[in-house]
Amino acid sequence: MLVSKYPTTQYLAGDFVVSAGSVLFRENKSREFEICLLHNTEKDEWLLPKGRKDRGESIEIAAARETFEETGYPCAIWPLRMPTRAPIPGDVSGADVVEVGEELVEPIAITVRDLGIKGVKVIWWYIMLATGEERVLGTQAAYETFEPHFLAPAVALQRVSYLKDREIVQKAWDIVSGPRSLST
Repeated sequence: MLVSKYPTTQYLAGDFVVSAGSVLFRENKSREFEICLLHNTEKDEWLLPKGRKDRGESIEIAAARETFEETGYPCAIWPLRMPTRAPIPGDVSGADVVEVGEELVEPIAITVRDLGIKGVKVIWWYIMLATGEERVLGTQAAYETFEPHFLAPAVALQRVSYLKDREIVQKAWDIVSGPRSLST
């Protein structure tokens, strides 16, 4: 029996949960981009919208649905210029290289979170664009206590509570605006 020469971790059905989330952007009245963070009022944490994928649902649809449910803002994955290792359809070269593609709707990050005896959570992250200005009320689950706030990208980067979420916010802003650091 052969074994891969690459370090490999494998999770079988029941040992992982698939989640999807996003960095949600909108253009304000001054035509500047803002990023939506969720303020969890019970824990006083600032988070990105995300949640579990439903059975039979695609990861992309789950990301848009979870973002809408938690923020109340209708949205869609934003096709953007970004780096990817995905081949162009029909490419049979087998090359595994990073290329910048136009109008892509690829995930910008994947987080694998160890949940201990519950297994792992795999979170696929996308960039979303709000498709409407008005927030729809009543979209959160009864147990959720999130208040959505649109913030300037530099403010969102400083306010988001978790380090790994900051990296995702930075990557999303790099893709949307071109590579410039928000931390300076």
